[in-house]
Amino acid sequence: MRLFPACWYNSLVISGEGKPDACLFTSPKLESENKILAEIIWLGHACFRLKGKEATIIADPYDKSLGLGSINQRADIVTVSHDNPHHNAVSAVKGEPFVINGPGEYEVKGLFITGVWSFADSAAGKERGRNTIFLFQLDDLVVCHLGSLGHTLNASQVEALGNVDVLLVPVGGHTTLTPAVAAEVISLIEPRVVVPMHYSVGGEAGEASPLESFTKEMGLKEWTPQDKFSAKASELDETTKVVVLEPRT
Repeated sequence: MRLFPACWYNSLVISGEGKPDACLFTSPKLESENKILAEIIWLGHACFRLKGKEATIIADPYDKSLGLGSINQRADIVTVSHDNPHHNAVSAVKGEPFVINGPGEYEVKGLFITGVWSFADSAAGKERGRNTIFLFQLDDLVVCHLGSLGHTLNASQVEALGNVDVLLVPVGGHTTLTPAVAAEVISLIEPRVVVPMHYSVGGEAGEASPLESFTKEMGLKEWTPQDKFSAKASELDETTKVVVLEPRT
């Protein structure tokens, strides 16, 4: 059983109807049997669809100004790491999702989420403001979405993240981590799977680096893009593996 580390913030527990129930500390309890595989799909830039047996999450939805079109997705939960149209286009998501846009501990529809403060630049937020790193207890997988992180992590942040199975990491530079700093952050977190994001795929606005800059930094010479990632924690190797996803835009 995996538990989130103690958080620096108050915990907010939300019912299935999206209404606050109580403020208290909670620890996720997992059933070990009859697991439906959690599914991770990249929608381009920093946006992902995370689907577990209880709920579907859209992380960092973008608007049309990015140049990748519209997000044609429905979700129960939306997380926003950074207050920027390329990360906070909540209205682009269908349905009536519960929105989480800051640090804390949350339980929504039986899914546990932790947000940890960070910054979207290397100047303590003076250039691009704050960023929230999100941890998702997605069935038996702990998935960490770094959002628009702009700096390496300190010891307190690494401790707060705890054991991460799948790390969704920005690697394109420009307004976020360069490939070299991304590799440093990966070495600090030591995830079992790394999924690169926030790099140029040829259609979006901005000056992000292509994927090859990151794979070269990681020493990865060959890869086959996958349309999704799906696995149980028990199936993952202890050695860090890079998984490249094909963006569904």
